[in-house]
Amino acid sequence: MSWRIPLSDIDFGPEESTAVQNVISSRWLTMGAVTQEFDKTFADYVGAKHAIAVTNATAALHMACLAVGIGPGDEVIVPSLTFVATANAIRYTGATPVFADVTGANDLNISPESIASLITERTRAILVVHYAGYPCDMPRINALAKEHGLRVIEDAAHAVGSELDGRKLGTWSDAGCFSFFSNKNMTTGEGGMLTTDDDDIAQKFQRLRSHGMTSLTWDRHKGHAWSYDVVDLGYNYRIDEIRSALGLAQLGKLGRNNARRRQITQVYRDSMQEIVPQVTIPFANYPGITSAHLLPALLPSGTDRIAFMEQMKAQGIQTSIHYPPIHKFSAYQADYDSARMPLPLTDDLTGREVTLPLYPAMTDQDVVTVVESVREALAKSV
Repeated sequence: MSWRIPLSDIDFGPEESTAVQNVISSRWLTMGAVTQEFDKTFADYVGAKHAIAVTNATAALHMACLAVGIGPGDEVIVPSLTFVATANAIRYTGATPVFADVTGANDLNISPESIASLITERTRAILVVHYAGYPCDMPRINALAKEHGLRVIEDAAHAVGSELDGRKLGTWSDAGCFSFFSNKNMTTGEGGMLTTDDDDIAQKFQRLRSHGMTSLTWDRHKGHAWSYDVVDLGYNYRIDEIRSALGLAQLGKLGRNNARRRQITQVYRDSMQEIVPQVTIPFANYPGITSAHLLPALLPSGTDRIAFMEQMKAQGIQTSIHYPPIHKFSAYQADYDSARMPLPLTDDLTGREVTLPLYPAMTDQDVVTVVESVREALAKSV
């Protein structure tokens, strides 16, 4: 379908084309000098001691869980309001995800109070998700983790460039996990990144990324090693030089594009309040600086969401849902104990959430067009 206004779009231009062509001309396509530069540049950008590029964010989440020692019999507290990969990564290790509720209609991030109510002797970690690029309450969550001796992992897939108290998200924990999927604020098509300040965890990341090997093809090509040992059960979670080159080019545009996303979000807030105030946009007066990855909106109670989205489609406006809650998926029914894990806010709010278009090339008039379409669609679907 040809959308009048799509949900998202990428900012690719001559920089990306040149970066890819340079890699092709170099004739070295697997992890090498470009990936090393991407790792270092990203670490410097977020203020982390280490950054390790991987093939996607799901691999990053899996590696983070393994590196902090999560395994069979353990429990990890995680929001149900996230993409299923967040919980899948926990299950890959043999551990069990325990689903926490969100904070409220204005804060769709994991609730510290809900986290506290779910901690048991089997809890080993808290895996937070900075939903839509807005910061979780990391000071309170880290205090809970310290009190109970737990590890903290950040799913920062939405949050590249976001900050809290002057500190980039993804650096508030034992490990941060980023996504460079094609709809993210910076994209390599597929790709991800791990960040940590812990030297031991960083070493585990390096080995888990490439089969548990002690040296790589690039090391041997440069004459730094002749052979290798395998010291861990690793994975082929490597990124290639083409995607690393794209990442470097995209990172150079990130600050400008995130700033434009924040401007667009404010136009949405102002226009929605003026034109259709019964539809609310969460995260008003949020702390810190957001990457503004998504534009979630909450429809009034009683709205037929599918009918609303069909009306938006008829007007050429693409919408989506972020996300169907994980605890309602068939594959997760066995992990969900409604008596132990009550999720009243998640259940209510995920039934009313609709994601509206947001990308840097949108104009202010595009936003007004979307909001006016929301008014028309809502009138036909309540």
